[in-house]
Amino acid sequence: MYPNDFFYSKDHEWTQVKGETATIGITDFAQKQLGDVVYVELPKKGTQLKFHQSMGVVESVKAVSDIYSPVSGEVIEINEDLNDSPELVNQDPHEKGWFIRLKIKDEAELEKLMSADEYEKFLEGIEE
Repeated sequence: MYPNDFFYSKDHEWTQVKGETATIGITDFAQKQLGDVVYVELPKKGTQLKFHQSMGVVESVKAVSDIYSPVSGEVIEINEDLNDSPELVNQDPHEKGWFIRLKIKDEAELEKLMSADEYEKFLEGIEE
């Protein structure tokens, strides 16, 4: 269910790494917990983020939740499609619903994240 080439945080963010670039979004579990997403606030391009720093907000019909950066780096791209279509987070959280792309500052931080298998086991503990 969760892509094997992604890393996952305990805050339910995912990270896909290609070279020095990390694409970040929230997991399918997170979007289901939130309900219908109506607004996403993201950092500006060029913003420097630190590991586990708040990088924005997701607003849904149920709640407003902070999003945390799973790795440190510089924001090099934001998903502009979410401005007009925040529902992409619900419809396709692991592809079209991505939030930002970062130039990774410290690849060692990826070791603090979980694999897909580890994340699924982590979820079992929450859902019980």
